[in-house]
Parts: sequence; C-alpha cells; structure tokens
Amino acid sequence: MAEQRDDERDTRHVRGGTEDVGEARRRSVRPEEARAWEDLVATARRTVAEGLVVGTSGNVSVRVGDTVLVTPSGVPYDRLTPGDVTGVDLDGRQVLGTLVPTSELPMHLAVHRTTDARAVVHTHAVHATAVSTLVTELPLIHYMAAALGGPVRVAPYATYGTDELAAHMLRALAGRSGCLLQNHGTVTYGTTLDQAYDRTAQLEWMCRLWLTATSVPGLTPSLLSGRQLAEVRERLRGYGQRP
Repeated sequence: MAEQRDDERDTRHVRGGTEDVGEARRRSVRPEEARAWEDLVATARRTVAEGLVVGTSGNVSVRVGDTVLVTPSGVPYDRLTPGDVTGVDLDGRQVLGTLVPTSELPMHLAVHRTTDARAVVHTHAVHATAVSTLVTELPLIHYMAAALGGPVRVAPYATYGTDELAAHMLRALAGRSGCLLQNHGTVTYGTTLDQAYDRTAQLEWMCRLWLTATSVPGLTPSLLSGRQLAEVRERLRGYGQRP
C-alpha cells in the first residue's frame, strides 16, 4: 500500500510541556552512513524508474553497523536529499533524522535482526504481486529460483506495517533470500544494495515468465524438479568472476 505522509512532530508529554523526541534522539551522520544513504536513495529511485513501484509505495533499507537506514514514509524518492538521512537502531528507535521512517519498518527490522542481510528491498512489482494472489509458492518455471535459495514462497496476507506481516514474511524467507507477500508485493535481501535489488528484479522477471507461459491456451508449462534445481544451486556456487 502506498504510504501516507505524516508531517506531525514526534513529541511526548513532559512536566511543563512537550519534548521533541526526534531532536532528543538525533545524532550526527557518520561518513559511512552518508555514503550508504546516497546508495539507498539511488536504489529507491531505481525501483521507480524500472517500474517496480509507483509513487512512494515500496521501501529500501541498508544496515551500517547497528544502524538501519530506511526510506522515510510518504516522501517521493526524487525529493530526498543528503540532509534527509533517516535511521533507526535495531530496536526501531530513531537515531538519525526527523522524517518518519517507512511504515514497513517492522518488516525491514525483522530481516536485519534475523539474517545476514545488509540491505532489504520491498516493492509492489506488478507481475510478482499478481502471482502472489494465485499460488502459495511460485512454480519452478526457471532455474534462477536457485539464486533465491529455492522455490519462492508466498507469505500469507496481513495488514501492511504490522508485526503479523513481518512474522509471516520471516517464515516465508526461511532458507530463502526472497519471498512474495500475498496481495502485496515482494521482499528480497542481500549483502549489498545491488544484490538485494538484483534479486527483486529477478523475482519479478520469473513471475512475469510464469504468467506469460500459463496464459497460452491449451498448453501447460514444463516445470523443473527439485533435483534439477539442486544441481543449479551447486553450479551457482562457482558462478561469476573470482578475485
């Protein structure tokens, strides 16, 4: 769901008035966080440019030490500046910036706390979201499912931004680096923003491929077996350039 912008100040009542909690939590942005923020914004803009999200739907996070930088809620990505750095600790307490973090913060933090993720990408990609309404697991239409750890599961529906959705997502991600969210979208993670994004793009492509193959009247697409996928998974261990 597209996030709604919340422009109200984060305050709490204290004796004699209110205290600006955002100001109390804020600290200076470290150089490595500034660089990571620049990469995060570029990735978020890429999700829009390549049609994986519309408007401010979807969100991106990257972990720097024990701080998780996240896209803020309801702010168009082309308006984000270096001064808009938004970050929380692993318990969700805001430590950087004054913009309200994404409403999907529980989902991002669940991934960062329980996996080796350094980056998470969440989108509302059209073909992947369509597939999430049809099946409980993406059929093995292509061997690149191995790059996500195996058959891609669909997490049961829950309201966006809730702990319930985060819990469903974690179960679907067990042994995987990506999953579908029923009637919602995709979640992928990686050790870098580029890897997390590439896994999102790959997942959307596989969903589009399956929908295309199943749309041919009178024919049923062939699917790969678990053994065939295991063979590919083994081959992928040595894929790419070596230092």
